[in-house]
Amino acid sequence: MTALFWFRRDLRLADNPALLEAVRLGEKQVAPVFIIDPKLLASVGPARSSYLRDTLSALDESLEGALILRVGDPYEVLRALCHELGATDNVATADYAPSGRARDERVTRELAVHGRHLRFVDSPYVVAPGTVLTKAGTPSKVFTPFRRYWEAEPLLAPFPRPRDVRWVSAESDSLDAVTHYAARQRPEYFGDLPNDPPVYDPRVGEAGALAVLEDFLSHVAAYDEQRNVPALEGTSRLSPHLRFGTIHPRTVLASTNGSSRGSEVFRSEIAWREFYADVLWHNPESTTKVLQANMADLPVDTDDRAVARFHDWARGETGYPLVDAGMRQLLAEGWMHNRVRMLTASFLVKHLHLDWRWGAKWFMWRLIDGDVASNQHGWQWTAGTGTDASPFYRVFNPTLQAERFDPDGRYIHRWIPELRDTSAPDCLQPGGGGGLFAATGYPAPIVDAAVERNEALDRLAKLRER
Repeated sequence: MTALFWFRRDLRLADNPALLEAVRLGEKQVAPVFIIDPKLLASVGPARSSYLRDTLSALDESLEGALILRVGDPYEVLRALCHELGATDNVATADYAPSGRARDERVTRELAVHGRHLRFVDSPYVVAPGTVLTKAGTPSKVFTPFRRYWEAEPLLAPFPRPRDVRWVSAESDSLDAVTHYAARQRPEYFGDLPNDPPVYDPRVGEAGALAVLEDFLSHVAAYDEQRNVPALEGTSRLSPHLRFGTIHPRTVLASTNGSSRGSEVFRSEIAWREFYADVLWHNPESTTKVLQANMADLPVDTDDRAVARFHDWARGETGYPLVDAGMRQLLAEGWMHNRVRMLTASFLVKHLHLDWRWGAKWFMWRLIDGDVASNQHGWQWTAGTGTDASPFYRVFNPTLQAERFDPDGRYIHRWIPELRDTSAPDCLQPGGGGGLFAATGYPAPIVDAAVERNEALDRLAKLRER
């Protein structure tokens, strides 16, 4: 007997209950498959598709070359493999994103017509989205009560790696198909923005995730003090691994379950990830529609000048050093420090007056850790359309943010070579605080931040008057 295991956002062997269930059903004989869905990959940018390819390569190595890669519609692929291998049972980890849920419902229904079973076990989260409810039986709309109820849920210990499994292989398509079918639905307003894949941390796959976790554990106690300083390696760098499931958050929480303040603050960040997944579960339309309906008609700019400013922002050429450093890090690494993500998002929405969905789309195109729930709701939080109680008035001042979180200019110097010979505080200021940047080749500010902050608040006031 052979069971088929469909890898998706769980590209690992350890702490994978769904894989253990496949081992049980197949009596230790399992066919591991990853389906390259051209329709899904068409909207995935070069960063995530390249990272996925390398991650699948690492997974295949851990499976001793047995990973079956097939291009096509998931239902057609699974049905064909069940016929080829004589498998009746198919197992996967549940997907909670709107498109994934719709796909899984369809595939399950169509397989059942042919007597094939597709069952779902576990989730990519510590607590499955839709589980955490208030005492009134309703979902939490803001983070603080969600975290309180989330922490009350039982935390399972990590599950063991399956043992003595006989991996069953079959004819497989090339890994190159991952990048071949990706990035075909590039938005027109991206224009000639860079489309090359980034150079990211080579520690990919399950072994890479465990190495990144071990490195983080060496300084997790200082996480609370260092997490907002982009020049330091103060964050976990686990987000790409959590996105692709090369490590489960159960394993991360079990490893960081210490008494330090840093550990507690980091666990709160895991809770934020789970909160946004829960919000998306209850509001599947929020990938593109605002959660705060009264903000739906806030005026945004869409003309040619708006597109030009979007390109300046995406290339890291706004003339605001910390903003540009973050955007250049995104282009180079496919990742950006979280503090700078908030700043760059605020700048796009409240200083350039552009639609948050433009920025969210660019982030998803360039991030290796692009996760639809965290990305879209992080952008809505910044844009004042999401889960924050009083959000729009929070306008990040790019100069003050640089003075507070990069006072020596180390992060700016790393990502803006034009300014490496300009010391702080001058390198923190738009224009160098007195025209010092003119000879460096670094651009002049494309807007006056103070003027545009007032414009943003004026637009909000007029919206509320209406």
